[in-house]
Amino acid sequence: MVFPEEFLRRMEEMMGEEYPAFAASLEKDKVQGLRANPLKIQPEPLASLLPFPVKPVPWTAEGFYYDAADRPGRHPYHDAGLYYMQEPSAMSAVEALDIRPGQRVLDLCAAPGGKSSQIAGRMLGQGMLVSNEIIPGRAKILAQNLERMGVSNVVILNEESGKLASRLPEFFDRILVDAPCSGEGMFRKDPEACKEWSPENVDMCARRQLEILQNAAAMLKPGGRLVYSTCTFSPAENEQTVEALLKAVPSLSLTDTGISAFFSPGRREWCSGSAPVEKTVRVWPHLTNGEGHFVAAFEKAAEGYFSPEPALKFSVPTDAEALFLQFCEETLTTLGQSLTAGPKMLMGSELYRLPTGAFPLDGLRVIRPGLHLGSCRKGRFEPSHSLAMALPGVAVQRSVSFTPDQPETLAFLRGETLNLDRPKGWLTVQVDGYPLGWAKSAGGTLKNHYPKGLRRMG
Repeated sequence: MVFPEEFLRRMEEMMGEEYPAFAASLEKDKVQGLRANPLKIQPEPLASLLPFPVKPVPWTAEGFYYDAADRPGRHPYHDAGLYYMQEPSAMSAVEALDIRPGQRVLDLCAAPGGKSSQIAGRMLGQGMLVSNEIIPGRAKILAQNLERMGVSNVVILNEESGKLASRLPEFFDRILVDAPCSGEGMFRKDPEACKEWSPENVDMCARRQLEILQNAAAMLKPGGRLVYSTCTFSPAENEQTVEALLKAVPSLSLTDTGISAFFSPGRREWCSGSAPVEKTVRVWPHLTNGEGHFVAAFEKAAEGYFSPEPALKFSVPTDAEALFLQFCEETLTTLGQSLTAGPKMLMGSELYRLPTGAFPLDGLRVIRPGLHLGSCRKGRFEPSHSLAMALPGVAVQRSVSFTPDQPETLAFLRGETLNLDRPKGWLTVQVDGYPLGWAKSAGGTLKNHYPKGLRRMG
């Protein structure tokens, strides 16, 4: 691969004696990783279940390295949401968030969903995750990925950070800003990032990052934690942006990331002042089995702690509620009914279960206000794919399970009707007990309700 000459010159000036090792690392193959989804399976059982070898990622309990030749994205376990394919260095930022179940968490630049799904796995369905993406097309990809991972407590938005800051001041316990950046750390993984690089783009990214971070700081509760991450080597986007944020928002201070034992510290000599940027961490590809990354963690001064509680009551029309309750009684077990309980919202014909602490959404571009339960049609309720993916296999009264190698598994993922005689009604089709989607049994066949946009070709 041909790298921009100006980028290489800058890195040589920055790194001195380390530069030859760094430059050699850019010519190596990219590193492959996947992460277990605790909403469905724990890391050790997943490693035992996978038909290919994996090795642990040191800084993330759920993370594993794999060989690209094994193609885990084509395995039915991927369709079932048992794991998310994610570059190992990118798993580090969420480790620094120190998430507790029950908190309000914001992932401000969330697409395609790797870090949001990692956050959700730590929240265990408790509290509220707000995943925001400003680019509409990427916001839809974000929604699809969180759906596959079975995330049930997320609000997905397509908004500007400034608008959110004006609507939700001092609202979140934890905020992640995985900011748009020049992508230097991903050059060997993403040739397009290499082609688009320029010094002007680096400067533009740094200005945009500071603006986003200031808006994020306004949404952070006193005593809360903000994590900033990039996938670039540029000091302008890393240490210098951290320094600029500390000057702009005096209530913030740098704190230990909790992952410094695995990586290298930030470099104070690349800043103009005395900010303690050595508390930040850098992931160097010549020192770590991963791509380039940067992580900084901030805490907000706790004085004047303010925690607004939305005084909201949600209700849905009686007929829609009745249709859903009838579906629950006919299709879900007691466990399933308990998991779908809670405040609900009807958007058109679509019914959603809202997460704890839901806030007013009027005037915001909403992709999903919560867990999509399904559609209220005339006289009937049709469950959503999101509901199938969010419920464990034992939460439904009727199901049929196949192994990954059985032809019925791929037939279902292709959208084909299955010739099986099962009791009439909705059921989930599963792989080794993990739901893949809905089917409806009638007349000795299972009508396939796997979403058309997800179906495999051939």
